[in-house]
Amino acid sequence: PGDVFYAHSRLLERSAKLSDEHGGGSLTSLPIIETLEGEVSAYIPTNVISITDGQIYLQPDLFFAGQRPAMNVGISVSRVGGAAQTKAMKKVSGGLRLDLASFRELEAFAQLGTDLDA
Repeated sequence: PGDVFYAHSRLLERSAKLSDEHGGGSLTSLPIIETLEGEVSAYIPTNVISITDGQIYLQPDLFFAGQRPAMNVGISVSRVGGAAQTKAMKKVSGGLRLDLASFRELEAFAQLGTDLDA
């Protein structure tokens, strides 16, 4: 298992190593990890998460509920985050995150009530 971290980090580092002789620059690597039963805390997902600058977590149930993209904004994060946002964007996005979290909580309670009635 220790070798897996080394293999992942070498693979991701290699994907972005551009030669100065050929103009240098940078390359964005987007590793895609499929989780088993949505278990993001399993060994491989946490290993890749620890190496990358963030993750976008997609969920099939959100997709089938009609949400496109089917991104779980509660789990999806960026280490760059606010450093790449303007002040206006930070102000708006902070409120949106709270509104979305409140909505999801109310949605879960509403579903619970429906399940209890059935």
